[in-house]
Amino acid sequence: MYNPTVARLTYRGLLGRRRAFILFALPALLIAISVVIRLLTGADDDTAANVLGGFALATMVPLIGVVAGTGAIGPEIDDGSVVYLLSKPVKRPTIIFTKLVVAVGVTAAFSAVPTLIAGFILNGNSQQIAVAYAVAAAVASVAYSAIFLLLGTVTRHAVVAGLVYALVWESLFGSLISGARTLSVQQWSLALAQRIGADGAITSDVGLPLALVLLVGVTTLATWYAGQKLRGLTLAGEE
Repeated sequence: MYNPTVARLTYRGLLGRRRAFILFALPALLIAISVVIRLLTGADDDTAANVLGGFALATMVPLIGVVAGTGAIGPEIDDGSVVYLLSKPVKRPTIIFTKLVVAVGVTAAFSAVPTLIAGFILNGNSQQIAVAYAVAAAVASVAYSAIFLLLGTVTRHAVVAGLVYALVWESLFGSLISGARTLSVQQWSLALAQRIGADGAITSDVGLPLALVLLVGVTTLATWYAGQKLRGLTLAGEE
């Protein structure tokens, strides 16, 4: 199911100059903010939770997911270069699975690791806050990558659609409308963080069993449908 050649080409595309700037800039900003806050206020659990939950998990992770998920396949479809990949003897679900693995790896590396570092800077992992949010970021990376990879296969405006989902649905509606939080990757990953962190340190509006079902279900469905959409693409001359 995993193709090293497809993975290498995808990594090369994702870590190109323009995308790499965004991928590095957001984690650098998080760490810089954490250092400034620690110097100004000292170690504080509530502040750490607010920064990691409000910026890292709610903003940085989905934005990096947009860059990695849509960038894993969207540009190839837009410029037509995907036909060269599809002409190779590689099953199309294998292409999607490989690109998902790459997108997840990139998203997790540029979100979960900086989140962990920022957490240790902010409060030294008191109440397991740093570890809890880092795990939440890693788990959210999987779902976001699958969702945004799917968007990359169904629309030429995948980045715009991804930003609308990440910033409008997850951040805006998720903070204003309680019902929207149930359908939020952020809240699903927070349910896991809540289990890891000390009692009361982190809260989620979704129970852990439901959150796990939704995370697995959405990731699986999005990956499967992306494979079907790619399978539907035909090369010139194909029946």
